[in-house]
Amino acid sequence: MMSESPSKTLIIAEAGVNHNGALALAFDLIGAAAEAGADVVKFQTFKAKSLVTQSASKADYQLQTTNSEESQFEMIKKLELNEKMHLELIAECGKYGIRFASTGFDEGSVDLLCDLGVDFLKIPAGEITNVPYLRHVGSKGLPVILSTGMSELNEVKEALDILMRAGTQKEKITVLHCNTEYPTPMEDVNLNAMLTMRDELGVEIGYSDHTQGIEVPIAAVALGAKVIEKHFTLDRSMDGPDHAASLEAEELKQMVSSIRNIESVMGDGIKRPSSSELKNIRVVRKSIVAQENILKGEVFTKKNLCVKRPGTGLSPTKWDEVLGQSSLRDFKADELIEL
Repeated sequence: MMSESPSKTLIIAEAGVNHNGALALAFDLIGAAAEAGADVVKFQTFKAKSLVTQSASKADYQLQTTNSEESQFEMIKKLELNEKMHLELIAECGKYGIRFASTGFDEGSVDLLCDLGVDFLKIPAGEITNVPYLRHVGSKGLPVILSTGMSELNEVKEALDILMRAGTQKEKITVLHCNTEYPTPMEDVNLNAMLTMRDELGVEIGYSDHTQGIEVPIAAVALGAKVIEKHFTLDRSMDGPDHAASLEAEELKQMVSSIRNIESVMGDGIKRPSSSELKNIRVVRKSIVAQENILKGEVFTKKNLCVKRPGTGLSPTKWDEVLGQSSLRDFKADELIEL
């Protein structure tokens, strides 16, 4: 649904708020995502006043990566993108040939993104219980990517039901397994839960990754993820809530390359020799061979026969058939047996 072909994973480079409110930095992130080979570069669209209360506390990881004296509202307010900035980001994406996307955190932001012509809507993990928001997103009829961090299976099912009742077809929804801790400890990833959602809910699946490194999203693709989302930054040491748990540009490029390699190795699932290895069958397999000189009329036995390379003679699969037969001619030691 979301990817260009059944075998191609949609790779979303999550710039998020790593632009730090600066358009020039956002442009650099777009260029880096395109250079890495990502399909989509995604930002975040919100109004601080619609997202958090003035007194809302920060998450632990935000306290560690930003000014602890600053409220969550103050932190988020500096990271807002206005409509004009969105238009400039979309134009910049056009220059690089990469798709623009953004996560809308409130109904007004979703409306703005729809007006700007986005081709899918992304629901962040924190909104999975936000019934009016889910209904609003579902009413748009666009493809939806739903992150499921912090969720139980029944909560994901309820969110899907709300989206579908609001007007979004199930085939247009991709559910991303996710852990909302930055960075996510490896032991908390629980990647098999992605498969549980596929099997129990009958939806297309993907994975939004907050671990350090690139192994887990690559593993997710091998398991069947059709969408991968990964935060990235130009410099992990920058001030800001998400930089520390993000990939840098070169790592993003490595992740994209590795995922494309994994796609190519998965194949069609039919067990048969590949075209590249066919030529090696004659060299690597074995044939039935005279272990010693054998005279015409002599009976073939385990004592006078053996199995050796090359595989250009009688296959050892005929071993039982050959034993007990009489030699039709003389054979020298190491000569391929003929019947």
